[in-house]
Amino acid sequence: MLLLGIDIGTSSVKVSVVNADTQQIITSAQFPDEESPIKAVHPGWAEQSPLMWWDQAQQALARCHAKGGYNPQDIAAIGIAYQMHGLVLVDKDQNVLRDSIIWCDSRAVEIGDKAFAAIGQEKCLSHLLNSPGNFTASKLAWVKENEPEIYAKIDKIMLPGDYIAMKLTGEITTSVSALSEGVFFDFKTNGISKDVINYFGFDESLFPVINPVFSSHGALKSDVAEKLGLKAGIPVTYKSGDQPNNALSLNVLNPGEVAATAGTSGVIYGVSDQLAYDQQSRINTFAHVNYSEEEKRLGVLLCINGTGSLYRWAKYNFGAGLGYNQLNQEAKKAPLGSDGLRVLPFGNGAERMLNNKQVGAHFQNIDLNLHTQAHIFRAVQEGIACAFRYGFDIMRSNGMNPTVIRAGKSNLFLSELFTETFVNATGVPVELYNNDGSVGAALGAGIGAGIFKSPSEAFSNTKAIQLIEPDLSVDFEPIYNEWNTLLNKQLS
Repeated sequence: MLLLGIDIGTSSVKVSVVNADTQQIITSAQFPDEESPIKAVHPGWAEQSPLMWWDQAQQALARCHAKGGYNPQDIAAIGIAYQMHGLVLVDKDQNVLRDSIIWCDSRAVEIGDKAFAAIGQEKCLSHLLNSPGNFTASKLAWVKENEPEIYAKIDKIMLPGDYIAMKLTGEITTSVSALSEGVFFDFKTNGISKDVINYFGFDESLFPVINPVFSSHGALKSDVAEKLGLKAGIPVTYKSGDQPNNALSLNVLNPGEVAATAGTSGVIYGVSDQLAYDQQSRINTFAHVNYSEEEKRLGVLLCINGTGSLYRWAKYNFGAGLGYNQLNQEAKKAPLGSDGLRVLPFGNGAERMLNNKQVGAHFQNIDLNLHTQAHIFRAVQEGIACAFRYGFDIMRSNGMNPTVIRAGKSNLFLSELFTETFVNATGVPVELYNNDGSVGAALGAGIGAGIFKSPSEAFSNTKAIQLIEPDLSVDFEPIYNEWNTLLNKQLS
């Protein structure tokens, strides 16, 4: 029996086919080969076309089929992971009304700040566990205020994964986890927040039916099945934002367990059983994939917008013709601390952990007679690791103190140098796993379809492939302190 996982990322779509019996990947593919474009019509804006995601999902699946090694008719369930917080709008005929305003778009910060003040900070934090900030609810309010002709045509609002499920099944559903990541969910009343929809003037009919994360979200339509080479009627049994899904893929489901990822954005994601929140909403709390009213499981999320996006920028501008592995090897040629070159990796929209400020990316202390390509690549990795440390200290101050962090061996964690720098900066060991988001989505589908009796069964064969511990001979603190001083100057 086979499971299909689809991961709708910002840079590409990845698809994996997993054997349900062994929980091992049979094959995987992504599309496109280069990073997908992000439309920035104005400074601070970021949009992508949902139609592009759907096309990329089809192309990636076709690549999987072309590799052979399995019978597509044996696929029994589909799971979807997706970039969080994006706003997708469709009319009554399920036509997309505008490009999606995605997670790193900053246009709605002021709208969210006004809502935070008007609803009341304490009420927002205790009921929503977050400020409305720059999340999906505020993005929808921006459309209502600035594009009333589009807003008037909306039948349903969705997140990116809901859209892909709709294209597969013709049905539109959501979940508590999805509503919470949009800051539409009230954890005290266990329903859509009346405070949010009343303040913004949203009609509750705009929201899809609410299903559990692990449940049927529709069955594959016959015409779509024929086009994709799959069996009609396959259920979509799992949908989750990329960070809760990354945690699931690493079997991070219980209080105190922590996952990390360093793709386009960088995230540390810890599980809690407390309805807790950061007073400044610098880190955010959402319903985890296994959240229920009876057994609360919350994901406490630190997000850094500019991690892989900064490394991509450095590659294009300073490493033309080099692959990422070559960049990683080149970075090793520079010494610890990059001979004083410091990088602030904040050039991809408003940063939540910096109170939604747009600091921008900065290269500090460039010495034209000293610094080389190798210094740039190492300083970028060190700057990203410092940003993780900065955010991790916020998480520690909010009671999250893990003894180990789990991460998939992908993206920046493919770099030995970055992984070692991350560990030395945070002081916490990292366990690396071969699983990624598309595999997590496939296994999530198995849980939702009842193929696995429990999440623990779904991950019974998941083992760490490597443990990286802090190097006690490396004193990273002076580097971090200097970096932190530079950041504080930008924030003052």
